[in-house]
Amino acid sequence: MAAVDRFHLLYREISRSCNFYIEALAIVGAWYTIRKCMSLAIDTYRMLRLHLIPKLGGEIDLVKRYGKWAVVTGSTDGIGKAYAEELAKRGVNIILISRNKEKLEAVSKSISETYKVETDFIVADFSKGREPYPAIKEALKDREVGILVNNVGMFYSYPDYFTSLSEDMLWDMININIASANMMTHIVLPGMVEKKKGAIVNVSSASCCQPTPMLTIYGASKTYLDYFSRALHYECASKGIFVQSLTPFVISKMTSRSGMASKRSFFFPSAEEYARHAVSTLGLSTRTTGYWKHAIKFTLGERLPEWIWAWLALYIFRITRKEALTCKVK
Repeated sequence: MAAVDRFHLLYREISRSCNFYIEALAIVGAWYTIRKCMSLAIDTYRMLRLHLIPKLGGEIDLVKRYGKWAVVTGSTDGIGKAYAEELAKRGVNIILISRNKEKLEAVSKSISETYKVETDFIVADFSKGREPYPAIKEALKDREVGILVNNVGMFYSYPDYFTSLSEDMLWDMININIASANMMTHIVLPGMVEKKKGAIVNVSSASCCQPTPMLTIYGASKTYLDYFSRALHYECASKGIFVQSLTPFVISKMTSRSGMASKRSFFFPSAEEYARHAVSTLGLSTRTTGYWKHAIKFTLGERLPEWIWAWLALYIFRITRKEALTCKVK
């Protein structure tokens, strides 16, 4: 009988201890859930404030706020071209910079005739290291540049392992994706500071959301742009300069240097649709995907555990790489 009583007492003590730990875990779980719900609610509010509320009011006068001229790099295809057209639609004069003279002439003429603004262009190959910048600096010295869009970028022909990339690919990625934004900003920013107004838009990528294997150097270069933009904004905000990091996912028409594209669908807007949304966020958010559907994906991506994001990337990109290599053999 005494043994039964002792067992009963021990059972009661263990039950009390378990109840305490269960209650403690329930409190922790409830707190975690509340924090996540609050974070999601705040992100939803920010998305509505950025992408919906501005459409209810009038458009911002970009010329008055920032200046007469906009410089757009990588501006003969994709986001760059569409962004230049959207700025021109709002009365901003456009200077296009790209490497193909024939395309530059065609796009420049089209924008000028369609939107009745002044246009100019500069032929420059950003893969050439320091070579193009003296000519760019000379061409821009007498211009009142109010907006700089660092859009020029380079992507892989297909996702690949870092060890499979050539040295030329590595240097081109660094020169085009990183050095160009630094040098263009260094050329244009002093004039903006002097006028105490201006905007710089750096087109990063949603790949900066989490480490993305098989896009290693591309993702790293775009993460650099994202960090550069956010830090520079803190430096320059008090001087009247707005710096924005755009972090889009894939759109239906990528640049000529990009080997990855997709058909237009719910999450893959056309370049024109994307640019229309992105320009409307200028002056409102220092870091945005530029498009509300991409914002949903980015928010979910940030909340995924890193190992799940990396596993999904490896799974998808290995298949993509295999298909690309098979096509090359054929």
